[in-house]
Amino acid sequence: MKQIKWGMIGCGNVTEKKSGPAFSKVPNSSLVAVMGRSAEKAADYAQRHGVSKWYTSVDDLINDPEVNAVYIATPPDVHLEYATKAMKAGKAVYVEKPMARNAAECEAMNQVSRETGVPLFVAYYRRTLPYFVKLKELIDQKVIGDIRLVTIQIHYNPYSEEIGENAQPRWRVDPEISGGGHFHDLASHQFDFLEYVLGPIKTAKGIARNQAGLYEADDIVVANFEFESGVLGTGSWCYTLNKEQRLDEAQLIGSKGKITFSFFERFTIKVEAVDAMGEYLIPYPDHVQQPLIDTIVQELRGEGTCPSTGETGARSNAIMDQITAK
Repeated sequence: MKQIKWGMIGCGNVTEKKSGPAFSKVPNSSLVAVMGRSAEKAADYAQRHGVSKWYTSVDDLINDPEVNAVYIATPPDVHLEYATKAMKAGKAVYVEKPMARNAAECEAMNQVSRETGVPLFVAYYRRTLPYFVKLKELIDQKVIGDIRLVTIQIHYNPYSEEIGENAQPRWRVDPEISGGGHFHDLASHQFDFLEYVLGPIKTAKGIARNQAGLYEADDIVVANFEFESGVLGTGSWCYTLNKEQRLDEAQLIGSKGKITFSFFERFTIKVEAVDAMGEYLIPYPDHVQQPLIDTIVQELRGEGTCPSTGETGARSNAIMDQITAK
């Protein structure tokens, strides 16, 4: 491919700033068509973002002859179906995370990719964000020596729509649609990046429960995991605390010190080591998926390699399935 012409399925919040505009800001790439179930929303998105065509049918978008790559920005319950259609039509696929609802669906998607020879990429964009590129650099340079332990804490208060007499929780806490709850949504990013920088996780065990009864999905998860390298990890994810307890913190603990960082809410990396002390402030770019999309376009043009594929993306689902005993 010389020019990557994207068709986007779904016009939700993730596409407004994180991803959608980036497709036309990457060299040799453009967003040429969007699809939404609501004609009004699809037309509005296309008008606001300068996209020439819009559809209300997935098949119509996939079969558009101008479209040669498809971005699937929908909830996970339809990722397998839509990715299969696109790949069988010969269109490269970039799918939102989590890659699917469970590891079995991920494997089915990868099998289609292998059979058709059509590339499949997953939106684990932290692999290319400058903040996390710097974090990987610090790890690779052994600034804190050999890594011994990883700790993760995500302690959040409920979203406003999940509480009160007229509570209407969104799809992310409907397991039939998302595959799990907020753990499934956020921990997928965390496990993907940790495997990227520390290697494969060989075992993972945990306990997942619903304590507050605000919705069907689990709202608290604790886990222990072990990397093939021997590094150990532990984590806790709770989504029903008060806002004063809100915490997004991770630590890499090494033989010579530790690195404290945030997966989602802060832009600082703090190094405390025997031979190095310091803090790095690295804000996210305007469109957080743009660096990863750039690598996808380069790979499709035969000029580079994208670090987040269907094969790597499936790993997070498998780890989360182990932890939640699915």
